Amino acid sequence: MARAVVAGNWKMNTSVAEARALAAELRESIGHMEGVDRVLCPPFPYLGMVRDAVTGSTIAVGAQNMSQHEKGAFTGEVSPGMVAELCTHVILGHSERRALYGETDEAVNLKVEAALKAGLTPIICVGETLAQREAGAAEAVVERQLVKAIDGVETPGALIVAYEPVWAIGTGVPATPDLAADIMGGVIQRVLESTYGATAASATPLLYGGSVTADSVRGFVEQECIHGALVGGASLRAEEFAEIVRTTAEVKG
Repeated sequence: MARAVVAGNWKMNTSVAEARALAAELRESIGHMEGVDRVLCPPFPYLGMVRDAVTGSTIAVGAQNMSQHEKGAFTGEVSPGMVAELCTHVILGHSERRALYGETDEAVNLKVEAALKAGLTPIICVGETLAQREAGAAEAVVERQLVKAIDGVETPGALIVAYEPVWAIGTGVPATPDLAADIMGGVIQRVLESTYGATAASATPLLYGGSVTADSVRGFVEQECIHGALVGGASLRAEEFAEIVRTTAEVKG
C-alpha cells in the first residue's frame, strides 16, 4: 500500500518573511502528524530557510526543479547535489516547465535519473492539455510522458507520480475524482505495473494536482488509487493547506 503524501508547490511566490512565517505556521499545525507525508516546495532561494524553519518536525522540503547536470558551465542552473544538500524531494516535469521552458520528456527522464542518483525523491508530473483531452489523446499523452520519464529507472522505490491535468492547474476548475481515477488507476497504474510489477507499483504514491482545495480534496483521496495531492495556490494559505493534510490523513489513515 502506498503511503499518503501531500506536497505544496509554492511556485514563484512569497517573500523571505512570508516564506519563513508560512513554514513556521505549518510546523506548528501539522509538524508532527502521522499517516501522511508532508512536503513543502518553496522557491530555490528559500530552501535552506524553510528547512531550518521546519527542523524538529517531520515535514520534508522539496525543490521545484533542478538541472540534470552534476556541475559545470550551466549559468543559472542548480545541480542535483546542491538540491540534495538542502532537501529530500524535487518536482520534475511540471507542465509549466514543459510549456514555458520547452522541457521535453527526454529532459525529464535525465532529471529523474539524476535525482535518484543524488538520493532525492522525484515527484514526476504528467498530464494532458485541454486540446489533447478534447482530441481523445489524454491517455496516450499521460502514458507517453510517464513511460519516457521512468525509462531506465530500475526500481520505483523512491518515485512519486503526480497527475496534473494542465487544463485544471490554476483555473479553479479541478478534474472530477472519477476522471482523475480513470487516468491514475488506469493509465498510470498500468504503466507502473507493466514496468515494475504489481507489488512495486501499488507501493508508489499517486498524487492528484490541479486546483486542489480543502473543499475538493476529500473526493480525490477517497479514490483508492489516489494517495494524496500536489497542491498549488492553496499551499500558500497555511490553514487551508493544513486542512488538506488533515483530510488526507483522515481518509487514508
